[in-house]
Amino acid sequence: MDLLEQIYLAGVIGAGGAGFPTHHKLTRPVQWLIANGAECEPLVASGRYNMRHSADQIVAGLEAVRQAVGRPRCVIATKAKYGSETEALRSAISQAGVPAEIRPLEDFYPVGDEHVLVYEITGLTVPPGGLPLDLGVVVLNVTTLMNIHQATMSQPVTRHLATVTGSVAAPCLVDAPVGATGDDLIRAAGGATVSAWAAIQGGPMMGRVHSAAAIKQVDFGKADSALIVLPASHRLVGFYDQPYEAQLADAKTACIQCARCTDLCPRFLIGQRIRPHRVVRAVNRGGDSADLVDALACGQCGLCELFACPQGVAPRQISRQVKQQLRAAGRSLTDVRVRSAQTTDRQNRRVWQSQLIERLDLADYPTALDKVVRLDPDQVIIRLSQGVGSAARPEVKSGDQVKVGDLIGWVDQSEAGALVHASIDGRVSQVTPAVVKLESG
Repeated sequence: MDLLEQIYLAGVIGAGGAGFPTHHKLTRPVQWLIANGAECEPLVASGRYNMRHSADQIVAGLEAVRQAVGRPRCVIATKAKYGSETEALRSAISQAGVPAEIRPLEDFYPVGDEHVLVYEITGLTVPPGGLPLDLGVVVLNVTTLMNIHQATMSQPVTRHLATVTGSVAAPCLVDAPVGATGDDLIRAAGGATVSAWAAIQGGPMMGRVHSAAAIKQVDFGKADSALIVLPASHRLVGFYDQPYEAQLADAKTACIQCARCTDLCPRFLIGQRIRPHRVVRAVNRGGDSADLVDALACGQCGLCELFACPQGVAPRQISRQVKQQLRAAGRSLTDVRVRSAQTTDRQNRRVWQSQLIERLDLADYPTALDKVVRLDPDQVIIRLSQGVGSAARPEVKSGDQVKVGDLIGWVDQSEAGALVHASIDGRVSQVTPAVVKLESG
C-alpha cells in the first residue's frame, strides 16, 4: 500500500487550517517540502506542544512524505523564540538521519499563513488562483505530519489536541475525540470563570464566535485547534457580533481611504493583488470593478480590521461578502490581476504577535501551555465534512454499534474529501447527511 492510500484510509486532512484532504496535496514531485510549525494565531499552543513532545513522529511523517514526492529540499519552519521545540526537532532529525533543515522565523502575524510561509522560505509568491503546488512547493502542518506517521501504522484520525484558554479556570490542551462539543472542552478546562461569556472556535483573528448557549452543540473536528472563552463584553465578541449591514454602513461613513489596511496586508506585501482599502471604496461606490474582483485574493487573516484600521471599519468582513457574491456569479481567482513585484519595505510593516495580543486585549492569557487533559465524553457529534471539499457519505445507520476507528463516512479516493471514523466506542444515535452522532455504551 502506498503512502497516499494510507493517508486516504486514515482520513488525514490539514490540521492547521481549512482542512484540505492531504492525499490530494501529494500527487506529484515537488522541489520544496515545508513543515509548518510557525503557529499563526495568537494563544494557540497545540503545534508547539507537538513539536516539543512528538518531534520524532513529525520527522518520521516528514521523511515518509519526502520519499513520496521526489525527495525535495525539506524545511521545518518554526519561530526563533521556540527554543525547546527547535531543540527537540534537531534531536529527532539527527537520530532519524533525515535531510531536513530548521528555519527559525520571526514572531509576526501571520507568519504561519501558507502563502506567507512559502514566500518566507522560498522567496516565491503564490499567484492568484494558484496553489503552492504550482510552484513546486508543498506545505504541511506539523500536526498533519504526525497524523501521516500514524497513518503509516494504520491509525486513522480520531482525536485531536485543542488549546482551551481565555477566561477558564485551568487553561490547558485538551486531548479530545473528534466530535466533542465546545461545552465538553470548556468543562475539561475547569469551566468559564465569568458569568457572561462567549467562545471563539479557532484563533482570535480568524475564528468564529459562539454564544455560551450555542457552544453546547458546536462540534470540534480534525482541523479545529482552539477554543477561547472571553467575557461577553470583550471587544472581539462585540466586533464579531456586529451585523454585516452595520459594518457596511460604517465603511460608507467612516472609511477615510488612508490605505493603512493595504499597507499592512500580508498578501499585498508578498506581491498578491489585494488592496483592502480599494475593495471598500469599490463597494461604497457600487457596481463591478477590477478592485472589487481583487477581493477574491483576500486571505481572511483579519489584520486589516482588527489591527490596522483607525476607524473601526471591517475590510475583511466586506471582502468576505464580496467573495461570496462574486463566486455566486461565476467569478474566480483567475480573474484577479497580478502585481509585478513585492513591497520593498515589507520588513518594516510586520505586525509582531506581542503587538497584536496587546491590541486584542488578550495579554492576560497564556501563550504557551504544557498541561494536557484527556477528554472522553459520553457523546460526540461527528461532521461528515471535516474540511474543505466533498462531504463523506454515511456508512452507518441508527442503532449500529461501533468502535474507535471504524469507518462511519466514506468518499472515493478521487474525490476532494476525507474518510470519517468513529472517535468513541458506542452506539450510533443519529445519522443525517451532515453528521453522525455517537453515544458511548
